[in-house]
Order: sequence, then C-alpha cells, then structure tokens
Amino acid sequence: MDAVCIVMTAINNEAAAEALAQQLVEARLAACVQVMPVKSFYVWQGESHREAEYLLLVKTRAALYTQVEKFILANHPYEVPEILQVPVTAGAAGYLQWLQAGTLDGDGKPLPL
Repeated sequence: MDAVCIVMTAINNEAAAEALAQQLVEARLAACVQVMPVKSFYVWQGESHREAEYLLLVKTRAALYTQVEKFILANHPYEVPEILQVPVTAGAAGYLQWLQAGTLDGDGKPLPL
C-alpha cells in the first residue's frame, strides 16, 4: 500500500473552498476533502491579521503531493497560499484502502472504485 498524507490549505470564503475541494476530488487528486471554518491569526507584509478562513484537509496519496500542490497554486486566490503536507503514519486499513482507490494510481490513472 502506498503512503498517504493530508495536505492542508486555507482559503478566504466558503464557496471558493467548496469549489476547490470538489475540483480536487473530481480530478481524483484527493479521495476526500474536508472543509471547515477557522479563524487564522498571522502576520503578512508586516501587518497583523485576524481572518475568517476555511481550512481544507485534502486526503491523498503522498505520491500525488506535487500534483496537488500545483493544482492548489493554479486555483487559489492567495499570493502565497498555505500548502502543507502532513504524513499519515497509521490509519484504519479499510479507510486507507478506500483512500487509495479514490485517487490516481502511480501511472496517473484512476483506480476502480
């Protein structure tokens, strides 16, 4: 079984978050994307910010990270979006098998669901 990961990104509005999540799943770059409202506190260009955002947790194969990153960069409105890969070191076998079946294989082809 291939390694899996969670890719995190945040975006400024719910409609954009849902659209990006749907696009990632339809492209089979993710088996599942969870979208949740969060409050982000950060410094950008020397100014302190407190913003409502939507956090996306993208469940995918680690081998697809580069494609997921490129896809997010091409479809994200931020100049420098958060894109973080978090390795998954363990998980329920059935869920991990489902995740792998829901994403592209090593040859870039969808596996049968």
